[in-house]
Amino acid sequence: MEIFNYSFIILLLPMLMFVTLGLCGHKMSHRTAGMLGTSGLFIITVLAYIVAAQYFTMPRIDGVFATVTPYNFTWLQFTESLIIKLGILLDPISVMMLVVITTVSLMVHIYSLGYMHGETGFQRYYAFLSLFTFSMLGLVVATNIFQMYIFWELVGASSYLLIGFYYTKQSAVAASKKAFIVTRFADLGFLIGILLLSFFTKTFDFETLTNGSVSLIDTAAGKSFLGISAASWAMALIFMGGAGKSAMFPLHIWLPDAMEGPTPVSALIHAATMVVAGVYLVARLFPVYVIQTPDVLMFITVIGAITALYAAIVACVQTDIKRVLAFSTISQIAFMIVALGVCTSMELDHEGHGGLGYMASMFHLFTHAMFKALLFLGAGAIIHAVHSNEMSAMGGLRKYMPITHITFLIACLAIAGIPPFSGFFSKDEILAAAFDKSAFWGIWMSLVAGLTAFYMFRLYFNIFWGKEAHHEHTPHEAPKTMTIPLLFLAVVTCFAGFIPFGNFVTPTGLSYDIHLNWTVAGTSIAIAIIGIALATWLYMKPNDKPTRMADSMRSLHTWAYHRFYFDEIYLFVTHKIIFRYICAPIAWFDRHIIDGTMNLMATATQWASYHIRGLQSGRLQSYAVVFLFGALLVAFIVLCCM
Repeated sequence: MEIFNYSFIILLLPMLMFVTLGLCGHKMSHRTAGMLGTSGLFIITVLAYIVAAQYFTMPRIDGVFATVTPYNFTWLQFTESLIIKLGILLDPISVMMLVVITTVSLMVHIYSLGYMHGETGFQRYYAFLSLFTFSMLGLVVATNIFQMYIFWELVGASSYLLIGFYYTKQSAVAASKKAFIVTRFADLGFLIGILLLSFFTKTFDFETLTNGSVSLIDTAAGKSFLGISAASWAMALIFMGGAGKSAMFPLHIWLPDAMEGPTPVSALIHAATMVVAGVYLVARLFPVYVIQTPDVLMFITVIGAITALYAAIVACVQTDIKRVLAFSTISQIAFMIVALGVCTSMELDHEGHGGLGYMASMFHLFTHAMFKALLFLGAGAIIHAVHSNEMSAMGGLRKYMPITHITFLIACLAIAGIPPFSGFFSKDEILAAAFDKSAFWGIWMSLVAGLTAFYMFRLYFNIFWGKEAHHEHTPHEAPKTMTIPLLFLAVVTCFAGFIPFGNFVTPTGLSYDIHLNWTVAGTSIAIAIIGIALATWLYMKPNDKPTRMADSMRSLHTWAYHRFYFDEIYLFVTHKIIFRYICAPIAWFDRHIIDGTMNLMATATQWASYHIRGLQSGRLQSYAVVFLFGALLVAFIVLCCM
């Protein structure tokens, strides 16, 4: 237990790195700043692995891992029970997230030494990375939902800073503002949900909320709005915050544009850590959702399923490689959301009925973090070589970038669900959970899995095979600081699927032996192979088949390429409706009524002051006349009243 007492260093060190690099970074060389930030993150990663090793090897209590709270002190106290505390909560999912966040962040720190070399603001970049790491680590170890909300907002702020790192580039500034505004709108719902939840349960504490000692249904009994219970409103609004952070439909519009930030930022924030915050939030409050508000859990399932299919379709036609990966991320996060949503209970029997989706979701979160970070970092190496994000500027790169080619292929096989790569094992469990819920959900998610295999190998063949594009300079392999993280993540992607994940993370905490359902697994492999085969037929060699296929489905292709015009819809609603019919009248009222009233008062005061200024002339004769006139007036009034 002693090592847990030092777990605060995991939070303290990245904060110190942020302050040091933020205040003193401009006085350091690029090399010094980079090595300082990377060394600090290496120490944090080692400590996180030690904490994880000790936690998962400690004796279980009745077959369940104990929840450890090494720190938890009172910050604000409103009533005897309504208290906001700040602390560190270590349980299976928070410890797993410590490993994910520190691993990916360390790889990004190392990778950035090469990718960001020579960039203006290099020291600022590493300061922002440290701030983000601190914020995300604080979010996952929060002991209560209000502490989570504090770090939730810090994650949003650091994301804004990193997306807009190239602040001289107008598109990057617009993307950072878009991400900030959309997620803040979602976070307003999150905050209202927190207030509703705490109002009825009289607590913010996660353990109290999830151990069954308080009932949201009982305390909110009889309270409803628009025919929906207060309990359902509270949990749906809390999910709204998660939907914004995880870019779920219809709050997904910010994430593709967030690719304007440096590519390592995309790997850290938009592939492995920040965007899974919504999944983590639902998992953290899972007992409340599955037991007390199953209607909201079904709503979450529907949102996830729509998002997964929508993003997969859009990814099939994008030409910017980072945007393909962005929509892939949205689809895969939705996969995790659906996995949580199809759970019908907390229990896991031998066949995995009921709570399998929870374990599958967390398993896929873990494996996806590794292979999606590998894909983004591989994309960064490709962009670094050809100086373009567009597939048309690529083709035939396998001859020039063998390491990137092999590692990228491994990641593609993993996300497509091909054994023995990690994505196969985690995705198979999600599909098994979906089929266990109903054939409808199983078929829906299998279709998404097939599209995933297709668009990922469409991306792979367009980059590394196909027609070789003309390059001003011969493409070359990335430097070692960039290839070492690729090799490390590729190795993890190859073997992470063999981790007995069910022995560590389950909804009840009891160990569960993962076993493949070969009916589901065989079907998913067949679907993946069909998707890969179609992509091979269309894109491996130069031909006109993709063009002819696009022409045959021109309307669908156009709509998918333009993301089904959701950005245009948002712009129309905001500019043509909200700004014109709501904001413009409010602005007119502010300028003409509010400001006009203030201006009128100022003008009247000035006019009155101008006309009575003679009363303060300073001439004694004038004062005497006024005094005499006043005295005579008073005497006259007195005489009239007698």
